[in-house]
Amino acid sequence: MQCVDCVREAARSSRQTQTVFGGRVTDGRPVVTFALIAICVAVFLVQWVSPSFTDDFAFRPVQGWVEPWRFITAMFLHSPGSLMHIGFNMYALYVLGSYLEPLMGRARFLALYLVSGIGGQVALLLLAGSPTVAGLAAGQDRAWITPVVGASGAIFGLFGALIVLNRHLNRSVAGIYGIVLINAVLGFIIPNVAWQAHLGGFVVGLAGAGVIVLARRRTLPALAWSGLVGLLVLLVAVAVVKYLTVPDMIRELTAFRAG
Repeated sequence: MQCVDCVREAARSSRQTQTVFGGRVTDGRPVVTFALIAICVAVFLVQWVSPSFTDDFAFRPVQGWVEPWRFITAMFLHSPGSLMHIGFNMYALYVLGSYLEPLMGRARFLALYLVSGIGGQVALLLLAGSPTVAGLAAGQDRAWITPVVGASGAIFGLFGALIVLNRHLNRSVAGIYGIVLINAVLGFIIPNVAWQAHLGGFVVGLAGAGVIVLARRRTLPALAWSGLVGLLVLLVAVAVVKYLTVPDMIRELTAFRAG
């Protein structure tokens, strides 16, 4: 028999039960997934009430240098004129999150989601070309001044993670390839779809899940977090280099305000 204090001390010193990929085991409810959906829906309602809210927090490459929070806020916004946009994204988030969150653990799932979303915006920045002051003023460099919103980049990151993790577990991924391919093609067919964000999020999701798998194989849980943080640092560095390598970009973007 043990005293109450001894039992508590043993519980604190014992190793936490972990998921197959090193996350903390939960009761199976995708709490983070539900929270992300709730935030997106709440923000969508605010967008309806206040039309200027979308413009204040959407991502434009031209504003990313002076307002870097837009790399994050844009993934919680959706087109206020399209219920299909938020509806499809939230359904995909629910389906993917319900499977991946218990598998990865809540913290790692959230980290991968956010890093993938940021990766989508960074891809938009990288593929936006090189603007000029005259082009921006005349509205010609559209890729730099067009507002982009949506959770699609983060969700494509979850698709990438699903492929990597399921392959590691020897589970079928044939259907997932088909879904990703269909969505990729739709990005070029349907107008006003930021396929660059889809691509960036997907690549980052693949990389993030690859790090998590490597950490499991090496039985080094801390490696997963180091890898995810490393991905974030790399994305920030890539964005900074992009801004710095465009001629006079710092001066131009600091002075420019999108209309």
